Amino acid sequence: MTHPTGVARLRGDGRGWTLLAIALGWVFVLGGRFLVPAVLPQVKTAFGVGDFRAGVAVTVIWAAYALMQSPAGLLIDRLGERTLLAGSLLLTATSVVVIGAAPAFLAFLVGCGAFGLTTGLYGPARGTALSRTFPDNDGTAIGATLAAGSVGSAVLPFLAGALVGTYSWRLIVGVLAVPLALAGVLVLWAVPRHGGGTARAPPGQLARDVLRAARIRGVAIAVAGVTLMLFAFQGLSAFLVTYLVSVKQFDQATAAAAFSLLFVGGAVSQLAAGRLADRVGERPVLVGVAALSVPLLVAMPFVEGVVPVAALSLLLGTRLGVAPVSNAYVIAVLPDAVTGTAWGALRTALFLLGAAGSTVVGAMADADLFDESFFLLAALTAAAALLYALLPDRAAAG
Repeated sequence: MTHPTGVARLRGDGRGWTLLAIALGWVFVLGGRFLVPAVLPQVKTAFGVGDFRAGVAVTVIWAAYALMQSPAGLLIDRLGERTLLAGSLLLTATSVVVIGAAPAFLAFLVGCGAFGLTTGLYGPARGTALSRTFPDNDGTAIGATLAAGSVGSAVLPFLAGALVGTYSWRLIVGVLAVPLALAGVLVLWAVPRHGGGTARAPPGQLARDVLRAARIRGVAIAVAGVTLMLFAFQGLSAFLVTYLVSVKQFDQATAAAAFSLLFVGGAVSQLAAGRLADRVGERPVLVGVAALSVPLLVAMPFVEGVVPVAALSLLLGTRLGVAPVSNAYVIAVLPDAVTGTAWGALRTALFLLGAAGSTVVGAMADADLFDESFFLLAALTAAAALLYALLPDRAAAG
């Protein structure tokens, strides 16, 4: 008897529709999150703000996203993943309309915060739903979903950069409400009702269980490493378009295209890294991906010309391969009784710390240290590679 291939295992027993619905939702959630960096030059002009305040706007999105992770984790154990995934998409559709209609920078920040909060419901439920549905190849399933998000992050900013000279950035952002709402309906139809209904433990007991889970050696190392990687990616992604326009003197459409290549490389890396980790283990994959990113970041200030910069951006996207591997690892290692709650709490911590990356790079840019910011991001990535070298396998994670 032959064994089914990895693709067949993802599609078998009707699970293909579940994977498709969750992945499609992530296309627009993650792709929408990178629309703001893609139109940041127009946002700055519209509201008369500098790089630092623009960086704060991106940080608000990610900080609000981070703050919602812990409540979302609790809600997984109470309501189940389908309710959270669909609710996130429908609420996010409303938030992009608020961003596009903002009459002043403060209102724009409010919209960014709402976008971060509503998309924050999606991440924890996405991970646990896929882990429950594909327990034998969770890295592959999560990698495929995150790769779909990277495709969205490539296509949507690219389209925004190409269209922003013809259409208002407000319209470009606001029209995203339509596919978000449609994706929410698909999730309600395709994702089975599982999860939720977990007995409510006393708050003190729950807090102790979550802290105990966070102190598991493998969990602590994986979360510390991905936090450093996220901080660096936040700084890179928030200002890459602005850097290419202001320092490399690219026109915005070309800069947006180069920015999109970051996510093309990420999609390929996420697909490959998730499948490879299922076969050889997480540690070598995580170390390799992080280590590769270090010289690439160092090279950015020294590379000139559209083709070399585009190639470098494509290669830099490989750093996104850490996400499916670390997500699958942490979810698998966490105790079943508090998986959703602990995963949400850990994501709150790592995304809050990572969200500061855009503000730090924005402050360095305003201080005429734009080139030097890439060296800082490279150093943090190198530290992550060293941490990943200490990661135990799943069986020895405690």
